[in-house]
Formats: sequence, structure tokens, C-alpha cells
Amino acid sequence: MGQSRSPLAVADLERVAARGWRGTEEEPLGDWLLRAGGGFTGRANTALVTGDPGRPLPEAVGAVAAWYRGRGLRPGAALPGAQARPADAAFAAAGWERGEDVLVLTAPLVPGSDDGVPVELSPTPDDGWLGAYRHLGNALPPTAPAVLGNAPVVVFAAVRPEPGAAPVAVARGVVTDDWLGVSAVTVAEDARRRGLATAVMAAVTRWGADHGARWVYLQVTASNAPARALYRRAGHVEHHRYHYRWAPD
Repeated sequence: MGQSRSPLAVADLERVAARGWRGTEEEPLGDWLLRAGGGFTGRANTALVTGDPGRPLPEAVGAVAAWYRGRGLRPGAALPGAQARPADAAFAAAGWERGEDVLVLTAPLVPGSDDGVPVELSPTPDDGWLGAYRHLGNALPPTAPAVLGNAPVVVFAAVRPEPGAAPVAVARGVVTDDWLGVSAVTVAEDARRRGLATAVMAAVTRWGADHGARWVYLQVTASNAPARALYRRAGHVEHHRYHYRWAPD
């Protein structure tokens, strides 16, 4: 559907994605965006470094550090694409540690076909959904629901082995402008290789199309080979990469 290339530049797509996965507190630093969400996920608890912070870079690095330390959080920064290289060098010079690459993948939105797997869609995550989503393999902290639900057009997909049972596959979708963001795709270990990840993603893309999305984006760590293969089969291509920098403990 539509064009074969994303119509947005790196900084613009990052700002769209930031609106789709928000912390519970935000504050601008020039063009940069300071975000805090109780420590749940890097995306919700790092400074999004796009554009000009409105001050010399070493001073901006210090301002980021002070903002997060004032909230009891380890200071972090998300540095997307080539546009962030000068800032990345400033964070590195201050001794901030570099995380691994995260790939931002995009594709024209093509609603997935219904293969008969029943997928529940809800505007809020219930306890079963929250229990099934394993962020980096870990159970969710108490601040997670506030971050996950902090979007005006959001859906939570779940596959349950039977009505009322705990989900064995989940995903989250959010529509911002004409973009669908897909995240939190998780399948229980004993339910893998049954097409459930494809099923929840297909349901979320159908929902996104119904809500006006024309494009889809998602993020995946460079080391997550199975997820990258899944998304590649679904037609997603790399738009850009970002990485985090974390202040010394």
C-alpha cells in the first residue's frame, strides 16, 4: 500500500515514535525531549536527542544528567541516526556508556490476513496481558501500565488458549498521525513456532488500518535475530538505527 519508502526523515519519525511510547513526564531541552516514566523502558526514560538543544553540547549533557538524577533515575540519552553523531561524541567524552544498536524498521501498512487464530483487542491491558508481556525477559514494574496506556489511540492484542485464560501471545499497537507503532510482541516459550506472533501482528495492523494508519514502524535490538527474521518476512526494512548512552553509575 502506498509508496515503497518512508516519507519521514529520521528525526521526524523518532518524534512520532516518542508520541507513541511516552513516559509520564516530559520536558523540552531545546529540540531535545527529556522523558521519564519511573524507569520502565529506555524509550520512556531517556532524552531523545534530535535537533539542537539550544546550548553547547557539553552543557546539554550536564543538563540531561541533572534532570534524571533529580528524579532518581540513571541519566540516559537515545541517539538516532547520523544527525546525533556530534551529540553522541559529547556524551562519550563525558564517559557515558554505549548500548547496542536498535533497528527502527518501517513498511507501508498492509493489513494482515485473518488466519483463524482468535485475537482479542482491548483499549487497556488487563492483568493477564501485563503478566504475559516480558520486557527484556523480565516481569513488569508497577509503573508499566501508566507508560503503556499513555497514548490516545492504543490497543492491546492477546491470544488466549481458552476464554479467561492467561494470554500466550500479546502485542501493543498505537496510531500517531498516519503511523502505526507495533511493540511488546511476546509469545510464551511453550507456544512458539505456531504463528502466534504473526497472528497478533496481523490483528494489530488491521486495527491500525481501521484507525487511519498508512505506515508501520517498530523497533528491534540488533541482537534479536528471531524477531528480525519475523519482521523481515513481514516486509519491514531498516529505516535507521539508534542506541542509548548511559551515565556512569
